[in-house]
Amino acid sequence: MELSQIALNHGLTFLAWATGIIVIVVGGFLVKLLIDLSALAKNLNEISTIVNTELKPTLTNVNETLNSINEIIKNTNNGVGDVKSAIGRIVDKTKMISGSLIGGLLNGFATMYKIFKK
Repeated sequence: MELSQIALNHGLTFLAWATGIIVIVVGGFLVKLLIDLSALAKNLNEISTIVNTELKPTLTNVNETLNSINEIIKNTNNGVGDVKSAIGRIVDKTKMISGSLIGGLLNGFATMYKIFKK
């Protein structure tokens, strides 16, 4: 009975040592992981600061460019409106002239018909 008790003690001692070594190794890797995550967080903080400082002037330039494009579009729209109204006036005058011309031609033909009919 003592021999089995000694074998059991040796087995449990080996299991305790192996478990302790595994816990120490896993703990070491966990510490290394935490150190790497801390360095990563610092790098991300630096990157976000750099992006923030570089992005503000870029966004300001984009905003100014969009405002300039908006002004160009407004000026073009006003110019197109002016051209459209000028063309509308020309078409209206052309209609009046052609209406008068056609009316005069019809009156002329009616007069000629009356003259030749006699």
